[in-house]
Amino acid sequence: MQFMLLFSRQGKLRLQKWYVPLSDKEKKKITRELVQTVLARKPKMCSFLEWRDLKIVYKRLTHNQQLNTACWDTDRYASLYFCCAIEDQDNELITLEIIHRYVELLDKYFGSVCELDIIFNFEKAYFILDEFLLGGEAQETSKKNVLKAIEQADLLQEVRALDWGCPQSANPAVDLILHFYFSLPFLLSGSVQSPIPSLFLLPLCLPLASPCVVLVAVFM
Repeated sequence: MQFMLLFSRQGKLRLQKWYVPLSDKEKKKITRELVQTVLARKPKMCSFLEWRDLKIVYKRLTHNQQLNTACWDTDRYASLYFCCAIEDQDNELITLEIIHRYVELLDKYFGSVCELDIIFNFEKAYFILDEFLLGGEAQETSKKNVLKAIEQADLLQEVRALDWGCPQSANPAVDLILHFYFSLPFLLSGSVQSPIPSLFLLPLCLPLASPCVVLVAVFM
C-alpha cells in the first residue's frame, strides 16, 4: 500500500497516512486530484479504478442510526470515504478487506464510529491504524490483539495523567495516599482521556480529604 486517505463527501481530509516518501507539495497535489476523482464517480460505479501508475481502492462509510452501527453505503450521502492506493501487482480484494477490518476496529473502539469520532479523536484513529498496518502491510489481523494494545495505551495514559496531577513526596506511603486522593476525580467521572476536566471534581472530594490528611500526618 502506498497511502491511505480518509475524507468526507465535502472533500475535507480527515486522516492521511503515507507509506512512501513524498514532498508536502506532491502529497497535497495527489490528495486534491484523488479526492476530486473519487467524489466525481457515481455511486454504482466500481470501487476500483486505475489512477496514474497505481490502482485505487475506495469505499464509502456512513453511520446507520437505526442499527447504531457503522455500515457501508452506496448513496451520495455517505459521510466518509476510505481510499487506498496500491501497486499494480497488489490484490484489490485484499485491500478492500483491509479497509473493512480497519473500520471494524474503529467501530469496536468507539462503539459506533462516525466522522466526528475521527475529527475529535484523530490520534486514536492513527494509533489504531499503526497497530494494524506497518509499512503499508497488515502486521496484525487479530482485532482482539489490536484492541488489547489500545487498551494498554489508554491505561498508560491514565497513569501518566494521575502522575501529572498528583504531587510527589519522599515517603512512598504518602505518595500512595496522595495518588488515591487525586485518582478520585477520575473514578467519579469515569474519564481516562482528559485529566483536566476531571480535576475540577477535586472540590467534591473534600469530605474525603480529612482522612487522607490524617494518614499523611501519621506517615510523615
